[in-house]
Amino acid sequence: MSVCDPPGGRLLQSLIFVCCVFCMVTMPEVRCEERNLRSPKQLKDFDEGKLDRSFADGIEFLISSQRKDGGWGGPQWTGGVDSDPIPGSFRSFEIAVTAMCLEALLSDDSNSTSLQRSRSRALRFLLERTGKIKRAGPADLPNVWAHCYCIQTFVRVHQISTSEKQKNELANAIEQHMEGLKRWQSIHGGWFYYGSGMSQPINPSCSFVNAAVLVALARARQIGLHADERMVSRAIEATQLMRKPDSSFMYTMRIPTDRSRAMALINRPSGSLGRSQAGNVALRLWGDPIITDQVLTQWLDRLVTRHGWLDMGRKRPIPHESHAGVAGYFYYFGLYYGGLCISELPDQQRSLYQHHLADRIIRRQEKDGSWFDYPLYSYHKPYGTAFAILTLERCRQPRNKKK
Repeated sequence: MSVCDPPGGRLLQSLIFVCCVFCMVTMPEVRCEERNLRSPKQLKDFDEGKLDRSFADGIEFLISSQRKDGGWGGPQWTGGVDSDPIPGSFRSFEIAVTAMCLEALLSDDSNSTSLQRSRSRALRFLLERTGKIKRAGPADLPNVWAHCYCIQTFVRVHQISTSEKQKNELANAIEQHMEGLKRWQSIHGGWFYYGSGMSQPINPSCSFVNAAVLVALARARQIGLHADERMVSRAIEATQLMRKPDSSFMYTMRIPTDRSRAMALINRPSGSLGRSQAGNVALRLWGDPIITDQVLTQWLDRLVTRHGWLDMGRKRPIPHESHAGVAGYFYYFGLYYGGLCISELPDQQRSLYQHHLADRIIRRQEKDGSWFDYPLYSYHKPYGTAFAILTLERCRQPRNKKK
């Protein structure tokens, strides 16, 4: 080192050189992501019969795998790299997953005796645990998922119930879950599955958690139940701040310090593919004029034609180990919220995407009738199957029908 070099000068030069090389290597990838975007072609000879059989096999798996107490899954190790080994986490997981499975069973209109019995047991399981959901630990908030999917499922049960007593019980349960969401909303405006150890979460807002909650709260309005206005407006604003100009979504953001992370791999269109469907449909349901039909179709085009980004992460046991930081658990999550996007489109635009999403799901069904994308104890098959069935429902429903 020359005597004229400042201390650490060559180290600084080396770091600058590495950063420049990194930018040169990665920027073409950014341009490549935007190049040659196209709409998928209509599938030839799509077999509606296969869709119906796949749907029925998934329903049968859920009925046969339900526990005696009405829930699904458990803390048994699946051989993957599991996380959150805390008793409170398991309680939240089983409630969230059971709510998802119940909604999946509600999508079947066959009304067999075994189906009705399974639904009743699941509903009783969930109602008995309402008001008993807590955060798992100072830095662990999977209870947000339980509140979210219980609201969504209870709304659906409320819509088909003929008992005023049951409707009142469901409405009270939904309001309790709304209070739970209000209690654990971050100071940054949304929610996250990790906490901060504080009584009021100071962890960053997470785009796809926000989106899932906002979808559930939008559903509640259908039966006349409205969440706290300030809670909702803060969550919408936080989600909008994470939306990039191309309507992809950053993973998380502290307001406003994380804007510099906007071009991290996980925040580019490829890394955002599994969560942008949720973000876009959530904001659409809350009246954001930016989320037009064109935005929804562009991201459905991405979901179909760039599907490989999600599929490479499917079944990988370590979160975010795949390319662009994709985690396995985004696979069926992304397809499910893609299905909700389809339901927002005009009648004539739906079948193209319905067939493509259904085809991908049917091809990935396990021999036992289940689906899974991430080995989360033994909750993996129930939640994966629930998401898959609910997506197939969107692919089966009449084109002019919304739920």
